[in-house]
Amino acid sequence: MTSTSDFRNGLTFIWKDDLWQIVDFLHVKPGKGGAFVRTTLKNVRDGRELDNTFRAGEKVEEVRVEKRSHQFLYEDDLGLHFMNTTTYEQFSIPPERIDGREYLKEGAEVDILFRTDTEEPLRTDIPQKMDLEVVETTPGVKGNTAQGGSKPATLESGATVDVPLFINEGDTVRVNTQTGEYETRVESA
Repeated sequence: MTSTSDFRNGLTFIWKDDLWQIVDFLHVKPGKGGAFVRTTLKNVRDGRELDNTFRAGEKVEEVRVEKRSHQFLYEDDLGLHFMNTTTYEQFSIPPERIDGREYLKEGAEVDILFRTDTEEPLRTDIPQKMDLEVVETTPGVKGNTAQGGSKPATLESGATVDVPLFINEGDTVRVNTQTGEYETRVESA
């Protein structure tokens, strides 16, 4: 059991029959009344965040977690399949447990958070920026906008993003997977 005096960013624990991780915390000692700890928590399984206040000295059950690098292989009816890059062990994760899966392409490297005592995969962290090829878009027309304009483009992963008019099919673009926005065109080597 871990006390509120041991709280730190990244601490994972069981609370309300689920796994939570501390994103931010603040110890508060008011002039009147008991001390408390104000926290921002993130649910490890589904990613939702909430603010909660714990009384000073309150205890929670700490859970050890570990991040490991994996390679995305493919997606089918069973889920998304990954391979550990050191042991070559393969397993699948349900699609609803992966934020930003629409930007994953075969062969992409991702970090997966595991609960060490049960080896349960908890959350997948895909890279914040991914380089993806444009497989379908309409040709751009120069001169029809004053500020640049944009058009929809379908990427090799299946995601659709708005890109500038000068982007063509076959171009590689860098996409921010957190916001789903186009960042830049990537020159092929």
